[in-house]
Amino acid sequence: MAYNLLKGKKGIIFGALDNKSIAWKIAERAYDEGAVFTVSNTPTALRFGELDELAAKCNATIIPADATSMADLTNVFETSMDVLGGKVDFVLHSIGMSLNVRKKKVYNDLNHDFYAKTMDISAVSFHKMLQVASKMDAINDWGSVLAISYIAAQRTLYGYNDMADAKALLESIARSFGYIYGREKKIRVNTISQSPTPTTAGSGVKGFTGLMDFTERMSPLGNATADECADYCITLFSDLTRKVTMQNLFHDGGFSSMGMSLKAMEMYNRSITCNCEDNMGFSIED
Repeated sequence: MAYNLLKGKKGIIFGALDNKSIAWKIAERAYDEGAVFTVSNTPTALRFGELDELAAKCNATIIPADATSMADLTNVFETSMDVLGGKVDFVLHSIGMSLNVRKKKVYNDLNHDFYAKTMDISAVSFHKMLQVASKMDAINDWGSVLAISYIAAQRTLYGYNDMADAKALLESIARSFGYIYGREKKIRVNTISQSPTPTTAGSGVKGFTGLMDFTERMSPLGNATADECADYCITLFSDLTRKVTMQNLFHDGGFSSMGMSLKAMEMYNRSITCNCEDNMGFSIED
């Protein structure tokens, strides 16, 4: 159901790759809610992804860009304002990549050239994006900027590797830039800490299937899907959340507040029973 929450609003969506992408789902919902926007990703992603399909569906212009390039980002905002007829009202940063994760490098034996790329692509690009927008005065007063984060910014999760450091920096940038942008232009800057979501990129994290099962058992409401994340983001782009800024907002079915759930404990107890039977030849119940 659409509510016209974004009727008359203009935006830029960075990071949609295919129909598994959170950014893709957000673009679809933004379109349904009345927004007009441009979409951007790297030239490589455009070759291997399906962004043409999304652009056609949402009547959006594609602007190729390397989000780590100030020149490319400047072109995205310039072209967007030209295509859309003025400043934008919302911007989505849904960008993340780690060569260390792809190459299965463990955290205590990282390739530091890869590490620098992880930070630049996954976090510093957010600062560059905000800095370019600020200097160009490209976002309307009371606009909204969002970036997609993950709870590994606060807690250690096996296999998330240097992406955890990148997410921690991403959230810090949102707070620091959010103060300045809020003070000067009433523009809000937030991050959404989403449940593990089976996107094309996210599925490459080691042990992802087990992680999805664990968080589903731990979360009283279950894992939040990409579609549900899109719904939440739309409210944060809308005028209904004009005083929400500098926040890391958990959208994870309650996982972030849990220590141990009944479902997770039951699974853990079964594993103990199995180990005892394997090692001692009898069951705890015996």
